[in-house]
Parts: sequence; structure tokens; C-alpha cells
Amino acid sequence: MECVIFIGIQASGKSTFYKEKFFATHMRINLDMLRTRHRENVFLEASVRTMQSFVVDNTNPTVEDRKKYIDFVKRHHYQVIGYYFEPDYELSHERNNKREGKQKVPEIGIKSTLKKLQVPSYHEGFNELYIVKSRNDRFEIRKLSL
Repeated sequence: MECVIFIGIQASGKSTFYKEKFFATHMRINLDMLRTRHRENVFLEASVRTMQSFVVDNTNPTVEDRKKYIDFVKRHHYQVIGYYFEPDYELSHERNNKREGKQKVPEIGIKSTLKKLQVPSYHEGFNELYIVKSRNDRFEIRKLSL
């Protein structure tokens, strides 16, 4: 069982990456869809009870943001895998401008997340860590060594 945690600013390609890599195998837990932490917790608990692998598709910019997921799933013997979406503000800004309605994030929101973004480390409890870069409408993935 896997808990995959995405880390990155808004419009960095996280949801597209989920669709390409995990759609067929992992449930998606995303605050944009669930809207409240209570609903998110219900889905997390259901995933663990049913031994379902899942992806936390949120920005998760800080060590503290990630800690709650890592601590919870480690108690249930999940492997924790992190994907750090290397920030490219200009590309994210461009992608965000193509969004409409509630999908579009205010520019200040992206800048705020970028300011507090902390690079993940194995010390947080990750079993595996990867860096993801967006390149010409595809993703380059590199494993982060210990």
C-alpha cells in the first residue's frame, strides 16, 4: 500500500501527473474537490481501512503540512512516496492563466505557496522521493538519493 504525496505550487502539473501515472491504481485525495479537511480525513481513513493506495494531490508546501499524512499512514504500514514538482513560476503562471472559474488561482496564492515551499527530505519519513520537472508537455522524473 502506498501513500503518494505531491509537493508543489499551484498549476505545476500535479493533477495532470496524477492522471498520467496513478489514475488506474491510486485513489485521488484533493482538497479542491473535497473542499473541507473533514471530508479529506474521511477519505484518508477509508483508504487506510480498505488498504487502498492513494495520492494526496494538494500543494503540501511545508514539512508540517506533510507530517500529518506521513504520521497517519506510517502507523498503518504504508510506503510513503513523495513527488516534488520543481517550481517554475512562469510556467505555472501561464498554465493558471488558461484556467477558468474556480480552477484559476489568484496570483498571490501561487506566490504565497512558492514562498513557503520547502524541499522534502527522507528525514520526514518518506520511503522514496522524486523530483518532477515539466518539460515540453511531458514530465521528467528523477529519484532523489538518500
